[in-house]
Amino acid sequence: MEPETAMKLTVSILLLAASAALASAQTTAKPAATTAKKPATSAGAAKLPPGIPVVHGIVKPAFTLRYEDYKIGTGADAEPNKMYKVQYTGYLAADGHKFDSSYDHPRPPVMDKDGKPVMDPDGKPKQGDPQPLAFPQGMGRLIPGFDQGFYGMKVGGKRRLFIPWQLAYGVKGRPGPDAEHPGIPAKADLIFDIELVDQADLPTPPQRPGMPGGRPMPGGMRPGAPGAAPGQPGAPGQPLRPAAPGTAPAPGSAPATPAPGAPAPAAPAPSTPGQPAPQQTTPPPSTAPQPAPQPQSTTPNPQPK
Repeated sequence: MEPETAMKLTVSILLLAASAALASAQTTAKPAATTAKKPATSAGAAKLPPGIPVVHGIVKPAFTLRYEDYKIGTGADAEPNKMYKVQYTGYLAADGHKFDSSYDHPRPPVMDKDGKPVMDPDGKPKQGDPQPLAFPQGMGRLIPGFDQGFYGMKVGGKRRLFIPWQLAYGVKGRPGPDAEHPGIPAKADLIFDIELVDQADLPTPPQRPGMPGGRPMPGGMRPGAPGAAPGQPGAPGQPLRPAAPGTAPAPGSAPATPAPGAPAPAAPAPSTPGQPAPQQTTPPPSTAPQPAPQPQSTTPNPQPK
């Protein structure tokens, strides 16, 4: 066989073997494994406790309060329902316009030891340090985003609040006094730089003596005594009248209460059989300050027939 013919035969055999190997590989290849698709879950879905029916939907956040701490305080942790003292500066998130700041408010003058204002080189009263804003936290006195924006802070810390309009001045905004101070536009997101200067307990409202909770009864009246008929002294809505000297209290009426600061009447001594009982003397009037008299009702009291 000639060399050229033998070479052609060899090439043909190799091509045939390669084709057979390729066909065998295609028939023995395993299909790719398929993974079962898991049902899509809504973002933010949480495991519900027993008793709450399961619903299907997509959880969408409406708005949220965000903050950025850029100075960690070293004082006490901010506690709820305290009187806060804070420094602040407020900006409009849309254009960065500063609309209010505690540092721009009028400052008190510096006083010397004699209580006189200290003058600066220009002859004007020297101004003191900027005064912080004091407000009761948790009482709803300020916008919600500001009132609730101190959670997790420490006294001396500084924070930047990003307040959405839903937690600020809402859909109406807040009009300003003039064209140079237009106030807060409608649906305006706000940015506040705040500093928690101090916190203290809320002041306790004063209470009147003798009145539980400091709430006097209207018109000098008191709740009715057990057994008092309507329209009689001691009944609900009727003013109290002191009993006449020498008369016993009416059945079912409450005993008279001495005025605050007056000495208690002396108890009568037991009488000896055959001897008259000692007469009870009226104690001298007290010199202690008495509470202001309550206004009496103008409704006439029915007289006994």
